[in-house]
Amino acid sequence: MNFRIGQGYDVHKLEEGEDLVLGGVRMEHYKGTVAHSDGDVLIHAICDAMLGAANLRDIGFHFPDTSSDFKNIDSKNLLKQTNELIKEKGYKIGNIDTTICLEKPKLKNHIERMKIALSNVLEIPVDDLSIKATTTEKLGFVGREEGISAKAVILLYK
Repeated sequence: MNFRIGQGYDVHKLEEGEDLVLGGVRMEHYKGTVAHSDGDVLIHAICDAMLGAANLRDIGFHFPDTSSDFKNIDSKNLLKQTNELIKEKGYKIGNIDTTICLEKPKLKNHIERMKIALSNVLEIPVDDLSIKATTTEKLGFVGREEGISAKAVILLYK
């Protein structure tokens, strides 16, 4: 069996009046992400992890923010297309482990909905997807609520 590990990372600026979408779930909050797409940092990190593990470059290569095709796009569509790319190379997802770094809002009541939304798009069991949330203890751009980041690690296999 052929195993591949990939990691992904994404960051977006937060501003008042913008929408906040994480893991395919829209959340009520006074700040949201500034982005060309819907700014879903979790999905973007997962896409980069998938693409990296399959040696398919990165999310910006496949879905450039200079293209009007991806303006305000629902990132679940990017995730679905990324999943098709790895399937074309013969890979399947073993598991995904993620961390979202954000001061507010607290995410514990949203994580299960995110897991369901993403596992449905990826066609994997919910148990194969871990989503964790943390703060940075008020340190750095995340701590000052200027931005949000997400990290993802994936195991692919043939």
